[in-house]
Amino acid sequence: MEREQALLELKGRLKNENLIKHSLAVEAIMKDLAFYFKEDIDKWGLAGLLHDIDYDKTSDDPSKHSIVGAEILETLDVESSIIYAVKAHNGMHGIERKRKMDKALYCADPVSGLITASALILPSKKLEDVTVDFVLKRMNEKGFAKGADRDQIKSCEELDISLEKFIEIALDAMNKISEELGL
Repeated sequence: MEREQALLELKGRLKNENLIKHSLAVEAIMKDLAFYFKEDIDKWGLAGLLHDIDYDKTSDDPSKHSIVGAEILETLDVESSIIYAVKAHNGMHGIERKRKMDKALYCADPVSGLITASALILPSKKLEDVTVDFVLKRMNEKGFAKGADRDQIKSCEELDISLEKFIEIALDAMNKISEELGL
């Protein structure tokens, strides 16, 4: 599946503009992680873009999230490794994250929210004013961005990358599309 078709499918299924922006942020992070690890940038980007394609359908039953998404992607003839990564990104299912792409998607998902929340508490509300140290400090505040699972973010270490480097890559990736994100 080409990126433009994937974006049309995503926008056709998600009504919340912030969720679409989240998907774009995760796509950007995944692409930059793929570049860092010398992996397939387009494939990793699609996994990030499509990871929450079922969110509107499953918002009332989180236990179905990512399983329904994988089913949707199968009907769209998406590559099986992307489908598997999407299915495995919801830790609720206990699906083993086998490949680097699986592990990267698992930690990229919540870090995008932590970085967005970090930008939104600044007076400028701009990603360009967010630093890695600022995000790391916010990460240690239990009441801040509660939906961003810290253990899930820290699982970046399974990729043999430090938390600091992971946040740096994620922040740089999101900065590249800051206009699209409205940040």
